[in-house]
This record gives sequence, structure tokens and C-alpha cells, in this order.
Amino acid sequence: MMPVSPVSNLCQESPEKQRRYWLDTMIQIVRPVLDSLANHSLKASMPLAAYPETAAFAPLEAFGRVSCGMAPWLELEGAGTEEDALREELLAVYHKALDAATNPDSPDRMVFCQIGDKRQALVDAAFLCHALVRAPSRILKRMDGRVKKNLVSSLMTVREIEPYNTNWVLFSAMVETGLYLLGDEHDFRRIESHVKKVLGWYAGDGVYGDGPEFRFDYYNSFVIHPMLLDITAVFSPEFSDIQPTVRARSSRYAAILERMISPEGAYPIVGRSINYRFGAFQLLSQAALQHFIPEEVSPAQVRCALTAVIQRVMDGADNFDSQGWLVPGVCGLQPELSEHYINTGSLYLCAAVFLALGLSPDDPFWLAPNEQWTSRKVFHGMPAKKDAALEE
Repeated sequence: MMPVSPVSNLCQESPEKQRRYWLDTMIQIVRPVLDSLANHSLKASMPLAAYPETAAFAPLEAFGRVSCGMAPWLELEGAGTEEDALREELLAVYHKALDAATNPDSPDRMVFCQIGDKRQALVDAAFLCHALVRAPSRILKRMDGRVKKNLVSSLMTVREIEPYNTNWVLFSAMVETGLYLLGDEHDFRRIESHVKKVLGWYAGDGVYGDGPEFRFDYYNSFVIHPMLLDITAVFSPEFSDIQPTVRARSSRYAAILERMISPEGAYPIVGRSINYRFGAFQLLSQAALQHFIPEEVSPAQVRCALTAVIQRVMDGADNFDSQGWLVPGVCGLQPELSEHYINTGSLYLCAAVFLALGLSPDDPFWLAPNEQWTSRKVFHGMPAKKDAALEE
């Protein structure tokens, strides 16, 4: 049995070392996907033999999810650090990968259509579009005209997939948002309808139902809050009346996520898709990135809490196979935690935890002295602030 560390030792290290750890971990995760895709070998090299039912969609799953998570870091303007050269290198690799994913003549051309009753392409085309929202200068504006044309053609195909009456409606709305950003035909009425539908599923205290029913899982962080926030931001004039409400609810749910991180950097293993690992904390990282962390939570305690989670997962066991690909599980190989739709590509939504790398190294999130997070304060007898529900 593996020894369990009492707390992440990185949380006693400097903020600079913590950022370096985040960056190194993100690169370790995303590099096999981007490098192999840029070299037109993703389909050939990614382990898919164990997933015959979902293998066709797995490459787009991996690329869309990696894109969604690392986009803010790719977007960051040069900060005069050693990161700058690495960022420029990976930007070049990324654009080659995007070309390979959308070029009809590429061996890695991805599936952007429904196959039988399987609609997965809609999900990951939406994650890819979310990257356009998060990196408008470095991904969108730097996109070659030919690649843009191919991407638009791909999205025009995927938009025909009917979403399920769940969080999937936001995937449809995000694809339309991507088409808008690409300067092509889009259906704002579809976006507006889907956003209003999700708002109608609000259960209270910062939490939405996943469709008309409530489910105790992390989909409020995997999909619902992040996409609601960014779609309504893109169409700010049209959604100006609901943006304050959307943001307040997201801020509240971010506070809940921070309180769910244990003193040791663990978190509740509840709900489906738990194999997305620390992607469960996408919204908390986005709250740091977009500066809507609630007042009672400091940026430093969010940084330390997320650092503890990342290190707890990454240090607990080997999360990669011998070729560097993620394996199913939370801490190591735990295939019993997988649902039927999980494959190697699915696992890369874990990259969403790294959104806060899009903040400059001189942002208070990365500069403020270390601070214990809520549960660590409470269970070490330190003063902590009480919790309160969101009143609307």
C-alpha cells in the first residue's frame, strides 16, 4: 500500500516553485497529444485498443480537452521569463496540431460528425471552441486561413448533432460561439435558448442541475459554470442582464470547491467522470484566472489548495503508461472508476485545472505568500471564516 503524505510539501515552497510545478505537470500531460498530432501520428500512437466503441472520437477528445485547459497559458503575453520560449515553441506545435486535426487529407483528421447513435463529437468540438474563447490572440488570430476554413467546415458538420437535454446543450451553444468567433454563420437564437434552459435548471446556492434532475457530481465545474461564464462574456451586450447573476453563482460554487479540498489535498470521489482527475477544479482555477474568487477566499489559499490537489494526485501513483499517455483512474491505474464512455482521450480534461497559468507570474495569485486553505485551517485549529449560502 502506498504511504499517504499528510500534506503537499510544495505548499511550503515558494510561489515561484509552485508555478514551475504546475507548468511542468501541464506540459507532461499535454505534450504527447500535441507532439504526436503535429507529427500526424496521434491516431497511430494513442492507446485505444481497449475502447472499440469510442475509439473513433478519442483523438478529438484528447485534443479538444488539452486545448481547453492550456489555452489561457498559450494566450499569455510574454512576461520576460523562461516560459516565453517554451510558450512560443508550443504555440507552433499547437497550430500544426490544429492543421492535422482538421485537414481532410491528414491521417489524423478528426471525426466531427455523429456515428450511429454516438454524438460525442459535439462534446469535444465544444471544448476546442472553448479554447478559441480563451486564446483569441494566440490561437484564433494566428490561425492560418486554410486551417480556419477547415475548422469552420468541421464545426458546420458537428453543429447538426442534437444535444441531449443535459449539460450538452452548452456544447451546442459553445460550437455556435466558436463559429461566431471564426467570423462565420452562427445561430444566436440557439445560443440564447440553450443558456436560458440551463439557467432554468438552477437548484440554488451556486449549483445547477444537469438537466431537469440534480446529480451530485462535478459537472458544474467540468462544463456548466465555465461555459456559461464564457459564452455570456462573448455575447456580453446580449446577456448583460444575466451576467452578474451568472458570475455570482460561479463565485459561490468556486468557494464550495475550495472548501471541498481536504487538509491533505484530497477531495470527494463522487459522481461520474471522476477519471477526469483534478479537472474537477476547473471552475476554481477559472475563478482565479478571471478574478472572481469570492472575497472570503484569498488567491494565495486557492493557489496552495490547488497545488496540494495536483501534487496529491500526481505523486500518489503512476498516472501514465510507459509511453507517457494518461491511464484511467484518479491516483494511478484504476479502470474500475471508468464509465462506458471513458477512453484515453477523455482523461485529458484534467488539463482544465491549469487555467490559472494564464495569469502573469507577477499576478497576486502567483506572488502572494503561502496561505493555508479553509479545511486545513479548520482541522489545524486555526481561525477560519464561516460559510454561508448564496442568497438571491
